Amino acid sequence: MVHKHTAAISQISNKNLLEDSTPPTSASRHRKLSADLPNSIAIFGDILSIFFGLTIGYWLRFRSGLIPQNIQFWSAGQDISGVRLIDYLPLIGVGTILLLITFSYQHLYRVQHLLRFRRVVSIVIRSAAMWLIAYMGLSLAMKFEPPISRIYVIASALTTTLTILGWRFILSWALRRSNLVEALRQRVLFLGWNTEAKRLVHAINFDEAQPYVVIGCIQNFNFNATPDTITEVRILGVINQLPEILDKEKADILVLTDLSIDTNEIVAITNLCERKMIQFKVIPSCFQILISGLTLDTVSGVPILGVEELPLERIHNRFIKRCFDIIGALVGLVVSAPVVLIFGFLIWFEEGNPVFFAQERVGRLGKVFTMYKLRSMRRGSEKTDHINQSTHRTDSRLLRVGAFIRRWNIDEIPQFWNVLIGNMSLVGPRPERSYHSNKLADEIPHYNARYSSKPGITGWAQVNGLRGDTDLTERVRYDLFYLENWNVWLDFQILVMTLVARKNAY
Repeated sequence: MVHKHTAAISQISNKNLLEDSTPPTSASRHRKLSADLPNSIAIFGDILSIFFGLTIGYWLRFRSGLIPQNIQFWSAGQDISGVRLIDYLPLIGVGTILLLITFSYQHLYRVQHLLRFRRVVSIVIRSAAMWLIAYMGLSLAMKFEPPISRIYVIASALTTTLTILGWRFILSWALRRSNLVEALRQRVLFLGWNTEAKRLVHAINFDEAQPYVVIGCIQNFNFNATPDTITEVRILGVINQLPEILDKEKADILVLTDLSIDTNEIVAITNLCERKMIQFKVIPSCFQILISGLTLDTVSGVPILGVEELPLERIHNRFIKRCFDIIGALVGLVVSAPVVLIFGFLIWFEEGNPVFFAQERVGRLGKVFTMYKLRSMRRGSEKTDHINQSTHRTDSRLLRVGAFIRRWNIDEIPQFWNVLIGNMSLVGPRPERSYHSNKLADEIPHYNARYSSKPGITGWAQVNGLRGDTDLTERVRYDLFYLENWNVWLDFQILVMTLVARKNAY
């Protein structure tokens, strides 16, 4: 009886969805067209900023007197004393076009990036590095007149990066405070509700730079959550009212979270979204981790959705990361040696030896290794380590100097040695003790996925404040995000953030 009722409802809703053929509303079209204006302004400003940055590079190399003009290697062997700006204008034009192409290739001109300055920083720095190599190669492959000064190219990469980022920061700040922000933020509507939807709503509401705004939720007939249990969004109606709600609320994106809906009904919904020019997206609840690694393959024409290997499972990426780690560890050991001596003496003065603390931790693929730190707690504190997974802010076991060095991550410095010998990485999930690791693996889904990478001195979870006595499930989610999205630029960003991120550092 229940099945017949559900089938009847599905047929009615399918019929309603299929019969609706109204085009996108004029308000929706106007908002989407309005988004073209700030993007055009961004491109025009980028052109001026690039040209200005390359011109400053010319001034630094040839007119400022800051760089000796007789450095033959950097000047390609030519006499540059008489080089004029007008002679370099064609080369500046070529450099401008080449960098614009690089920006486009790196998807800088997607509308959703206009409000997200941090994402822009990553794209601009990555593009500038690519441009530097390409422009330098171009100067070797083609005989320009005058020849391109190599030091000019390096100086211009730096000055152009600064001018672009300065311009984009001003643009992002102005757009977030203008009336155009409504056109840039896409209106998101949820069909169904689950934990992932709730998390997404929180992420959107937390960050003003997000190019989205959540307008509400539509209930499915099999929906097991009542309006009383959903406090994050408005309940706008039920699935049979979908066409009217899409028009009334001027939705840009429909996100399906309830995969219990009948397949034919899902097809009808996607067709409806296509007719109304609304993006249709799905939160794949059956893939609770590694979402960004999902790829679509075909076997004899049959589409198969699956989880691709993680970036750090590829040997060339591990090689790049290892080289990065070795250089960073050597520099870290040399630079931090005086700091270790000073605080080592303070630890010894407060409670004597040992100055260093050694403890077994779980590394990549579950391999156990010995991790070294400056001792921040009283002797014998490790005997009660099994009681708590993390140290509390007011832990009575902390030395007086220990609280300070933990807050400023000074106790982590000896781990550069662990990085150098290959047990750890500069960046990665934090290593856990075997006892806590086994316990957390039983309590937190997908916990052991962290062990596909070497543990790190710092990590994405730590720089976002998820350390100490914080939500372990959320910490694991941040670790998994890092593993899914690893690249050298992300590692560099995390290292920089480690220097300034103090939230929950104790």
